Amino acid sequence: MPRRKRSPAPSKSGLDRAKALPWALLLQAGFAVGRRAGKLSSSERERLLGLVRESGGRLGRLSEKERKELRKLAGKLDLRGIGDDLVPLIRRARRGRR
Repeated sequence: MPRRKRSPAPSKSGLDRAKALPWALLLQAGFAVGRRAGKLSSSERERLLGLVRESGGRLGRLSEKERKELRKLAGKLDLRGIGDDLVPLIRRARRGRR
């Protein structure tokens, strides 16, 4: 018997996708990151953003001096602390899906 062709799944609209996002979790995560980013001065935040944009997420695109500067600024952000703040949110989100 010949196979039937499947019709493509209907694509979701932008509104449907937005409704599916866990907004409360995203908002809490934003606050956690914002608290840590508030520890940097405005010039440090600008420089950090500039380095990230310039690198495109690839450290190899930065000079050694820029990499050291990026590490210093990331250290001030306390990335481990951000992770500690986000772990309970992630666990809560996973529990809700089961």
